[in-house]
Amino acid sequence: MIVIRPAVEADVDAIVRLCAEHAAYERAMFDPVAARHSLPRHLFGAAPRARCLIVEADGAVVGYATHSREFSTWRAAEYVHLDCLYISEPFRNAGLGTRLMQKVADDARSLGCDFIEWQTPSWNSDAIRFYDRVGAFGALKMRYRWLTR
Repeated sequence: MIVIRPAVEADVDAIVRLCAEHAAYERAMFDPVAARHSLPRHLFGAAPRARCLIVEADGAVVGYATHSREFSTWRAAEYVHLDCLYISEPFRNAGLGTRLMQKVADDARSLGCDFIEWQTPSWNSDAIRFYDRVGAFGALKMRYRWLTR
């Protein structure tokens, strides 16, 4: 049985495990100790910064999506930034990603947001095909990161 639900604090270890899988897939650095320490505050603290949805298959956590409300000056509107969407490899191509995206869209509407934005690596052709299939459209930009410490 497949269930998509809001994450609870007891899911943090599963979220960290999926984040590690996701980072490895995207060939990115990931610090599971720091994530395990900080995620509870950001997802479940007194003033949560982000929301997390969990995909369960027969009780096992096999996917997640995190998102937060942001602001666009040009559009003079709030929107939802989808930070991560990941489904473990054995569970891909079963419609779970589409269902998870629909739940994120439901959350966006409940927050009064009319659009969702995100990025994916330009080499991730599977993700690009998936996002095209759900009706999203790409906007080419370079993503920069400037470390402040």
